Amino acid sequence: MVITQSYKEIEIDIGDIRLKGNLRLAEQPKGIILFSHGSGSSRLSIRNNYVANLLLEQGFSSLLFDLLTAQEDRIYENRFDIELLTERLVKVTKWVMKYEETKKSPIGYFGASTGAASALNAAAQLGKSIKAIVSRGGRPDLAMPILKDINKPTLLIVGGNDGVVIELNKKAKITIEGICELKIVEGATHLFAEAGKLEIVAKLTAEWFDKYLKK
Repeated sequence: MVITQSYKEIEIDIGDIRLKGNLRLAEQPKGIILFSHGSGSSRLSIRNNYVANLLLEQGFSSLLFDLLTAQEDRIYENRFDIELLTERLVKVTKWVMKYEETKKSPIGYFGASTGAASALNAAAQLGKSIKAIVSRGGRPDLAMPILKDINKPTLLIVGGNDGVVIELNKKAKITIEGICELKIVEGATHLFAEAGKLEIVAKLTAEWFDKYLKK
C-alpha cells in the first residue's frame, strides 16, 4: 500500500504568540502524534524528526513544534519550566483539534527527555482527548504528582545504559494507573545515538500507536 503524504512548515497562533511547527500529513491518517521535545531542543530535533518520518511511513501524521518562541528560549530557565511547557502543549493540542486537516484524527503524544513530563501533564489535563503516550528517555518523575491520573496507554522507552533514568521510569510505571509498559533498549544511552537504537525506538513507537491510538 502506498501512503500519500505531505510536509509543510506552519505557524500556530495561540493567544498573543505564534509558534513554528513542522506538520507531516498522511492521507487517511491513523492519527496524529504531537511531539514534546526535551530542554534545549526544538522542532528541528534530528532524533524526533527521524521518529516522525517513520511514523509517517506507517500512516501517522505528526506535529513537531517549538514550545517556546526564540526570545523565550534565550532564558535558560524557561526550558525547564514544566508548567509553561505543559500550557503550550495543551494550547497547541486544542489548535490541532480545530485545524481542518487534523481535527478528525485521534491524538497521541510523544515526549522526549523533560518533554515527557509536559506530555504527561497535558494528557492528565485533556483527559479522553489524548489516546496514548510514548516517552523516549523521558523524565516522568517530573510529573510524579499527576501520574496516578494517567489512565491512557503509556509506553516508557529507556536506554539500557541510562542508569538513573531507568530507575526513575520504573518508579513512574508503578505509579501510573492505566496500561503502562517499560521497554529497555539494551546498549543504548540517553540519546539513543548508537547505531540502530533509534530505529528500535521508532518501531516500538509505531507499534504502540498502532495498537492504542483509536478514535
